[in-house]
Amino acid sequence: MQWSVRAVIFDAFGTLCELGTKKQVFAKLARASRRPKDVLYAVMTRPLGLRAAAAEFAPVSLELEPLEAALALELDSIRLFPDTLECLITLNEAGIKIGIASNLAQPYAEPLLRILPFRMDCAWSFELGYLKPDPRIFAWICTEMGVSPAEVVMVGDTFSTDYVGAISFGMRAIHLDRVGVSRLMAPTIQTLSKLAGMLRL
Repeated sequence: MQWSVRAVIFDAFGTLCELGTKKQVFAKLARASRRPKDVLYAVMTRPLGLRAAAAEFAPVSLELEPLEAALALELDSIRLFPDTLECLITLNEAGIKIGIASNLAQPYAEPLLRILPFRMDCAWSFELGYLKPDPRIFAWICTEMGVSPAEVVMVGDTFSTDYVGAISFGMRAIHLDRVGVSRLMAPTIQTLSKLAGMLRL
């Protein structure tokens, strides 16, 4: 594979990092609401914390303290995958611009930023107001990074949003299949340790 690459954009959770403790806090909040789909869409496309989302969507009888405690456990458990740090440092040392494009609820962004090795451009769905694979999220981060879509490789673990969305926008893409079960006809890696080799860095 011989690509001219100036930038790599990563998905966040499932690609760069994971939750060590999964409590599904916002899913529980959604189930307590009469409009569960609206709750999940809102927290992913608006800067809503748990209390703000509960004030808008949850019944007044809902006890927030257990959900807040569960969310704190989740946020404290965010960790980079073992292959993430070396991959990011290798790309950075090769002069590759690095960004993140993620469908994410607001509370999870800052804890992730704190454990990354350096600052990078981030396109968060809760800030932009739309979700991958909406092309506007890819357009925004390409503009922010000062690169054209053809110069970018998107790496993510969700095929429909990360791979197909990026390809449809004119970017290149690599599917990350950490469990090694994919049979999709697409450039695929099982670990980020293989990325630099695929890009011939």
